[in-house]
Amino acid sequence: MATRAWWIACLPWVAAAPQLAAQQSDTLRVPAYAYHGAQRPDYLAELLPRGPEGIALPPPPPGQPPAVVRGIYLNKWVFGRQKFFELVRLADTTEINAFVIDVKDATGELSYQSAVPTAIEIGANRSPSVRDARDRIALLHDHGIHAIARIVVARDPLLARGKPQWAIHDNRGGLWIDGLGEPWVDAFHDSVWIYSAQLTEEAVLLGFDEVQFDYVRFPDEPPARLNRTVYPARRDAESKRAAIRRQVGLLRDRVSALGVPFTLDVFGLTTSANGDLGIGQVWEDFSGAADVVLPMVYPSHYRRGSYGIAHPNAQPYVTVRRALQEAIARSRAMPHAARIRPYLQSFSIFHVRYSAAEVRAQIEASEELGLSDWVLWNSSGNYPAAALRRTAGVPRVPAPVASPETAASPTARPGR
Repeated sequence: MATRAWWIACLPWVAAAPQLAAQQSDTLRVPAYAYHGAQRPDYLAELLPRGPEGIALPPPPPGQPPAVVRGIYLNKWVFGRQKFFELVRLADTTEINAFVIDVKDATGELSYQSAVPTAIEIGANRSPSVRDARDRIALLHDHGIHAIARIVVARDPLLARGKPQWAIHDNRGGLWIDGLGEPWVDAFHDSVWIYSAQLTEEAVLLGFDEVQFDYVRFPDEPPARLNRTVYPARRDAESKRAAIRRQVGLLRDRVSALGVPFTLDVFGLTTSANGDLGIGQVWEDFSGAADVVLPMVYPSHYRRGSYGIAHPNAQPYVTVRRALQEAIARSRAMPHAARIRPYLQSFSIFHVRYSAAEVRAQIEASEELGLSDWVLWNSSGNYPAAALRRTAGVPRVPAPVASPETAASPTARPGR
């Protein structure tokens, strides 16, 4: 069984390694997480309430993910501001027991000061949102909240500009730019993935219990724009799908010894697509490589007529149910499939308002199919408490009190 102190000794770029090792060696141990081992028992039947009295989720074994994960997403600014404590209070009184927190988002910036050399070199530390990340993660543990680090891989404009040799190029010269005016890194390049692995090691040392990788793919853009892409690190005629499969394996191998679950976000459309969607993502490839796979089945991301549904965004229950039925069917055909933990929509877009009823409808669609895990996504950290079951009893520990922060968080887009 590996220890986090052992990993500190193995990472020479962590400045405070000796002090951290002394501090953690007797208290923090990382259990071996059996890759594709036996599935943890599903306690959903016992956990679901029979009436309005609420539920009491059992605590997970020390160092292990909860038997049932019901989470919410927090961007870097929510993590570093007063709203973080408000969401801890929400978790204390509802079924929420996991926070997915940005470590590196789609800007390439980090939430806290990193000691990883590449991060320092490209300026990824330029606007950290939190100075007490370790304390905040420890507080999550005190409240029984599973801390999940989200790391965006291939959409990293800071890395693309700072390391142009790692970036996608334009056949007209310079870096290739997407429809939002940003460059992407070249997913064929091994160093892109090694950088994410180094950030993962650091995140686990800070106390994160799980690491979730997003943008594990190539860009999705109109053909006219994609036709200008040049991938300097491409190996012969390697396909995008083969490259993503190879790089996911590289990433998994580098982080597996950390003893935390290896989880991957995927496009919701991968559950029903026959090919790789032009981005290198195939359901079976991801489900066969991860401990948990998270399809982003946001109803707003499906075109009108998908699954025979006239307006998917206006019919969240049936849209999520149909998408997840496809995922379950494909996973059943695999000898070793990852646990499915869907991302559900908790934001309004395209003139359709999502209230507690629409959020709850998606949760019910998921759970009725036997999927007990889920994560809600709202880019601003606004979640309707009325959509969540209340826990039985009172919070285990008092909710923390913090001084309000004066810094405002940047405006974020609702979906991804």
